[in-house]
Amino acid sequence: MTVKTLADLLDEGVEGRHVLVRSDFNVPLNDAGEITDPGRITASLPTLQALVDADAKVIVMAHLGRPKGEVNSRYSLAPVAEALSDALGQYVALAGDVVGEDAHERANGLTEGDVLLIENVRFDARETSKDEAERGEFADQLAALAADNGAFVSDGFGVVHRAQASVYDIAKRLPAYAGKLVEKEITVLDRTATDPELPYVVVLGGSKVSDKLGVIEALAGKADKLIIGGGMCYTFLAAQGYNTQKSLLQEEMIDTCRDLLSRFGDRIVLPVDLVAAAEFSADAENRVVALDGIPEGWLSPDIGPESVKQFAEVLSDARTVFWNGPMGVFEMEPFSKGTEGVAKAIIDATANGAFSVVGGGDSAASVRVLGLDEDGFSHISTGGGASLEFLEGKELPGVTVLGA
Repeated sequence: MTVKTLADLLDEGVEGRHVLVRSDFNVPLNDAGEITDPGRITASLPTLQALVDADAKVIVMAHLGRPKGEVNSRYSLAPVAEALSDALGQYVALAGDVVGEDAHERANGLTEGDVLLIENVRFDARETSKDEAERGEFADQLAALAADNGAFVSDGFGVVHRAQASVYDIAKRLPAYAGKLVEKEITVLDRTATDPELPYVVVLGGSKVSDKLGVIEALAGKADKLIIGGGMCYTFLAAQGYNTQKSLLQEEMIDTCRDLLSRFGDRIVLPVDLVAAAEFSADAENRVVALDGIPEGWLSPDIGPESVKQFAEVLSDARTVFWNGPMGVFEMEPFSKGTEGVAKAIIDATANGAFSVVGGGDSAASVRVLGLDEDGFSHISTGGGASLEFLEGKELPGVTVLGA
């Protein structure tokens, strides 16, 4: 599929033009409202800087959290505006509303090279409405911010799998282009999905089998090995007859896992040992146990060291690696070793010539939280759900609408 890109827009010229950019600034905040991982802001900079350098009047749209269509100061983009100002080295104003009087006054007052961030688009319920007419009405109001001769740049890969007003409908109302980030993501993931160099190893973690069922089905027949850790592995272990005690379990998915093992058992690689804990707490008593050795009433928040060794062995000769989802509760130091060990094994594989993609979400966050070298991976995606749906072969509305 061919899409118009930021390079095409810059060739046409943007000096003095209003350019609406959809970025993904859904960054994590701590209790004090401080950004704990600015990765998505950093990823937005190449597109925004290119527009600033070309003297566009830049209006950025984004969301944060799930305010459910209502104004909620907890989800204000104020911390993002401050961080973006620092990152760009220039003041980024934050409109006090989304498409209201303040947003329009500030948009009209922009001069060449200025950047304006409007408030959280999800403060307006029409952004995520299932009603196309409602989304269209909101998209019309967003497009009006760009005045005459405006353009739209889609650069929030983390949301392109959603048909939302600021992602999909707006692209029908203004000349639309893929930003640098979206263009890069599509190129990298297409290489992984359509022409992976073999051996191809997929590493999946996270909490629920149901969240990853589609990608398991899609990739089990393509990948040479499918490593499964994280909370989802316990449903697979239960399907093999193990008592996982109080570990995370989707009982309704046990039969599905049993079927997957019967069809792809020679490709699916599961843990061989676990870290068990008396309770879900960083200071809980914990120990390494065999698969059938979780003490009664305990749970398992991580894979064990032998599992890490086995997974690393599988990864050692991989030529393509796709990783989505942590191996355990990496935020708690006693249960971070599984994720860290597997991540380091992927870094080693990359150093040996493998093409490695970290599929966004918590796996991307864990790389930064654990202090691992981001340059040790070929690509770290900014969109967990979008990258999974791309690999499943699903249509991404926010990409297809950009089709030239």
